[in-house]
Amino acid sequence: MSSEGLSPLERFRSYLHLLARLQLGGQMPARLDPSDLVQQTLLEAHRQRDRFRGTTDAERAAWLRQMLAHNLADALRALRRDRRDVGREVPLEAARSESAADLADWLAAEQSSPSQRAVKQEEAVRLAEALAELPEAQREALVLQHWHGLTLAEIGAQLGRSPVAVAGLLKRGLKELRTRLERLS
Repeated sequence: MSSEGLSPLERFRSYLHLLARLQLGGQMPARLDPSDLVQQTLLEAHRQRDRFRGTTDAERAAWLRQMLAHNLADALRALRRDRRDVGREVPLEAARSESAADLADWLAAEQSSPSQRAVKQEEAVRLAEALAELPEAQREALVLQHWHGLTLAEIGAQLGRSPVAVAGLLKRGLKELRTRLERLS
């Protein structure tokens, strides 16, 4: 689905969902669904839309990322309330920034000007939209390889497929991703 015709907030759903999944990693607690976190974030953003002071999509994405980070922190705190192990905690802000940086770095080399960062942010949103349209197995294989750095064998073990089948998923997924990104441009 193209981002045309979507509300200013709704068009960021795929982007936020991808960030939530990356933040939670491959070991998502059963009671913590990235879709729920994204829905909660978009609902909050809608309620607080009068507080948004930015003017660009990049500023809106940053505003939404911050809300998502707070919602994720609250949800993780609630899950760990009774069985907290401080030694296993990772600062959420650092991990959230790393997830967003990984997504942006996959698109292009480091850019420094504000206009280049805005373009990079828009590309990250388009990438998330295109990824969301891929078949689930292709999407999972791409995320596991490019964001989590898993090998073909490791991806195969997680997806219940052979390394050769995973290579095919990755090849088809990248080809389809390029086609969808060209269409969204």
